[in-house]
Amino acid sequence: MIKTSLVAALVAAACAPAWAQDAAPVQLVIDTTRPGALIDKDIQGQFAEHLGLGIYGGLWVGPQSKIPNVHGWRKDVVGALRELHVPLVRWPGGCFADRYHWRDGIGPAAKRPVRVNAMWGGVPETNAVGTHEFFDLVDQLGARAYVNGNMGSGSVQEMSDWMEYLTADSQSTLAKERRANGHAKPFPVAYFGVGNESWGCGGHMKPEQYAANYEQYANFLEPAPQRRPRFVASGGNDEDTSWTEAISARVKGNIDDITFHYYTIPTGVWAHKGAAVGFDEAAWIQTLSRTERIDGLIAKNAAVLDRNDPEKKIGFAVDEWGTWYDDGPAPAGGVLYQQNTLRDALVAALNLNIFHAHADRVHMTSIAQMVDVLQSMVLTDGARMVVTPTYHVFRMYVPFQDAAALPAALTGAPEYALGDVRMPALSVSAARGKDGVVHVSLVNSDPHHAITVALKATGLQVASVRGEALSAAQLDARNTFDAPDIVHPSPWKAVPDGHGGATLTVPPASVVVAAVTGTATP
Repeated sequence: MIKTSLVAALVAAACAPAWAQDAAPVQLVIDTTRPGALIDKDIQGQFAEHLGLGIYGGLWVGPQSKIPNVHGWRKDVVGALRELHVPLVRWPGGCFADRYHWRDGIGPAAKRPVRVNAMWGGVPETNAVGTHEFFDLVDQLGARAYVNGNMGSGSVQEMSDWMEYLTADSQSTLAKERRANGHAKPFPVAYFGVGNESWGCGGHMKPEQYAANYEQYANFLEPAPQRRPRFVASGGNDEDTSWTEAISARVKGNIDDITFHYYTIPTGVWAHKGAAVGFDEAAWIQTLSRTERIDGLIAKNAAVLDRNDPEKKIGFAVDEWGTWYDDGPAPAGGVLYQQNTLRDALVAALNLNIFHAHADRVHMTSIAQMVDVLQSMVLTDGARMVVTPTYHVFRMYVPFQDAAALPAALTGAPEYALGDVRMPALSVSAARGKDGVVHVSLVNSDPHHAITVALKATGLQVASVRGEALSAAQLDARNTFDAPDIVHPSPWKAVPDGHGGATLTVPPASVVVAAVTGTATP
C-alpha cells in the first residue's frame, strides 16, 4: 500500500515532496522540432463482444427498459463513453464472431432466432443486437465500426453477402433488403476482420492454412472502392511470430492489418492468473512488468513486417489487450467480469505509451473490453454504473489521438525492483496534438517513491506544464457503486526552473498527463 494519501501527494508535488527520491532528477528532453509518426486515434479503440454483460445489460437494455435509453442503448453508459472520444468499436467478437451468423441479427427483432451462446456460458443469444443496432451504437458514440467476420463456422459466401449488405449502394437484392430494414445508405465500415484467433477458438488452424483461407475469403469481399474498409487478418499472440510471418509473406493483396493479442496475466499462468483485488506488491510489480513485455513482442513482429513489407503498407493491430484475472464476484449474468483498480490504470497507460512508441506500425488497437468484461471502461449492476480507473486514463489520453509523436529521451531514470523482478520505474510518451500543443504522459510504477524529472524541450521555452495526476492511497483502490470517486484524476502542475525548462514531480504509483506550453525558439 502507498502510505501517502493522494491529497498529500498532490500538495507535495507543488512543493518539496517528503517522499521524493534523494537521487539527482531524471533528465527528460522532448524534441519538439522532430515530429515523428502519427499516433492514430484508433490506438484508443474499444471492444464490445457478445459476452456476459458486455452487450446485454451493460450497454443494451432494449427500448422498453425503465433504464433510460436511446433506441435500447443505455444513456448513462453511452454518455460516459462519449467523454472518451471513442474512435473505434470492434464487434461482435472475439471468439463469438466465429460462431455469429449475421442474418440472425437483421429484420424485425421479434422474428430473429434465439441461439445458444456456446462460446460464453451457454446462455440464450436473442440477437436483439445485430448489424443495425451496432451501427446505431457507434453513431451515438461518434465512433467508427470494426466488424469481425465469421471464418471459423461461416462460409465465403456468407461473409461476402454480409459485406454486400453492409456496403452496397446498388439495386441488388441485399442492398434492397438493408434499405427495407431501415438503413437507406450503406453502412460506413472502417475495418473488417476476416476471422479471429484462428489459431484457437476461430478454427485451430496453422498459420499457412489460415493465410491460404484468408486469400480465398478476401478475394470475394468486394465493396465499392470508395467504401472499402481496412481488411484485417487474424494474427498471432504472445511470443509466436509465425502468423505475422506466414500472412505477410504469402498474402500480397487485399490486406491492411495483421492482428495480435496479448493479455497481461499477473502470474503468467493461465490456470491461476491472480486476483483482481486484495493483491500484494509482488502481484503489482509482476503485473506491470508483464505488461511491458508487449514492447518486445511488437518489436519482434515489426521486424518480420519490415522484412516482408518494407514499405509499411501493413499495420500491426493489437485488437485484444488488457488485464485478465481469476474470476471473482459478479452481478447476475456477468462472465469475465472483474473489478478494475489503480493497477489497471497503470497497465492501460503503460500499454498506450508503448503503442505510441510503435506508431509507425501500430495504427489500431482495441482494449478488451468496453463494458463489464475484463479491463473495462465502465462497470454496471442493473441500473447502476460506475467508471473505472482505466476509464480515467483513456480520458486523460484523448489529446494523443491523431497527435504527432515526439522524441522523448530519458537519462538517469531509476529502476523499480522487488525480489527478482525488475523494471523501469518511469515510462514516458510525448506528442504534438492536433491543437498544436505538446502533451506528455508519465507513468511511475514505483509505489514508494516519487520521481523528480528535469524537463527540457528542444525548440520550446517552457512556460508551464499543467495537467492531471491519477493515483490513490492503495494499490488496489477502485471505484464502486457506493463510492464511485475513490480513484479519479486531480489537478497537477510542474514548477518552472527559470531556465526555460521545468521540474516535474511524478507521484508514486501514478499516471500524469500534462500540456507543455511556452514560446517557440529557433
